[in-house]
Amino acid sequence: MAQGVQPTVIRHPMPYGDLVAQRVQRFAALEDLDRHKASVEEREDYEPHIRRGLVVWAGVDYQAVVEEAQKDAAVIIWDGGNNDFSFLRAELEIVVVDPMRPGHELAYHPGETNLRRADIAVVSKVNSAFAHDVDKVVANIREVNSHAVIVQTDTIVSASDPGMIRGKKVLVVEDGPTLTHGGMSTGAGVEAARQFEAEAIVNPRPYVQGDLADIYNAYPHLGPILPAVGYYKQQLRDLEATINAVPADVVVSATPFSLGSLLRLNKPLVQITYELSERGEPRLSDLVRSFLWKQGLAG
Repeated sequence: MAQGVQPTVIRHPMPYGDLVAQRVQRFAALEDLDRHKASVEEREDYEPHIRRGLVVWAGVDYQAVVEEAQKDAAVIIWDGGNNDFSFLRAELEIVVVDPMRPGHELAYHPGETNLRRADIAVVSKVNSAFAHDVDKVVANIREVNSHAVIVQTDTIVSASDPGMIRGKKVLVVEDGPTLTHGGMSTGAGVEAARQFEAEAIVNPRPYVQGDLADIYNAYPHLGPILPAVGYYKQQLRDLEATINAVPADVVVSATPFSLGSLLRLNKPLVQITYELSERGEPRLSDLVRSFLWKQGLAG
């Protein structure tokens, strides 16, 4: 980007508490997550941006959020996940499609709406998905959005300390929304446990505490994992108690936020991260760079 140009992120709000207090929220440091009493789900979405040095804006008053965010930067990145379509008129719309869930891109709202609007459709996890599933989502993209540029990417899974996983009995904690209403039975945590040669993945179901039992009843498709859920304090306490009750050597945490920053755990934790890796042409970075150049924002 041109010198002095800094992007800011507007994140689709997930208000679970005091809506007046959540009218406009600014997250520029990790401490702001505590100050605004962010839930686990909000931390999963906001923390990765903050760690990259980006300011995140959220809130229920969209107009006020936009007015404040525009004071921070010349470029606004609206990040809505699969929860909404942008309340801003975007110059460039990028949508990520998951070949591990082929067909979901046409089966859910607003995901399908986002796909039909997209300028760029990114097919992720190509290195992990079956080739026929990649082909299916590519065909679905072309069927509903012939003008979108299709980009294929890999997803690289890494661990903060792979040696702590090898040969150990592990409890896998996964990103909550991806595993519950996202429809996945397992995620990056299980992939990492296998990749880094864990002796066994301990099923947390026999040790689940409090209200977390309701999660498994509501989402019976879940695999031998613990979804990181914490919409309210009691649920967060149940999550902590469940993790501590599971007879595992190590916690393998694939939730995008720092689980250990909220919970007191009685066993060591290995943080799993996953990053996009480009493969072949067209490249997402080239497309974004070209867009910024046309906007006069790339040097």
